[in-house]
Amino acid sequence: MSYLLPHLKNGWQVDQAILSEEERIVVIRFGHDWDSECMQVDEVLKSIQPKVKNFAVIYLVDITKVPDFNTMYELYDNCTLMFFYRNKHIMIDLGTGNNNKINFVINDKQEMIDMFEIVFRGARKGRGLVVSLKDYSTKYKY
Repeated sequence: MSYLLPHLKNGWQVDQAILSEEERIVVIRFGHDWDSECMQVDEVLKSIQPKVKNFAVIYLVDITKVPDFNTMYELYDNCTLMFFYRNKHIMIDLGTGNNNKINFVINDKQEMIDMFEIVFRGARKGRGLVVSLKDYSTKYKY
């Protein structure tokens, strides 16, 4: 499904996507199109895109073709989602200890929409860190 979402093919395009969007959040999926985790995330992103188009714009970046941000954003995972608003990185507290990005698969479409909406509302209020509705830490799994 990754072919249905817009790809950013170089560092300049990524910068311009983050800089040029004034009203909506910019969601960038860093990863590989061939990775199974990314395929799952891409499918969810594509299915929710029409529902979030008023407050979020979604882009994909292949981290092997565009390695410019790998060290800056510590993109060592197979699939990473990051949020930006008015040229500012928006962090999200998921209870995992890593507030900079989402580096796991979220298959639930409504959960992903809710997450985008929380990030948008918090970013619009000027917050650099928003708290997720759901705690994704492993303490409840045992």
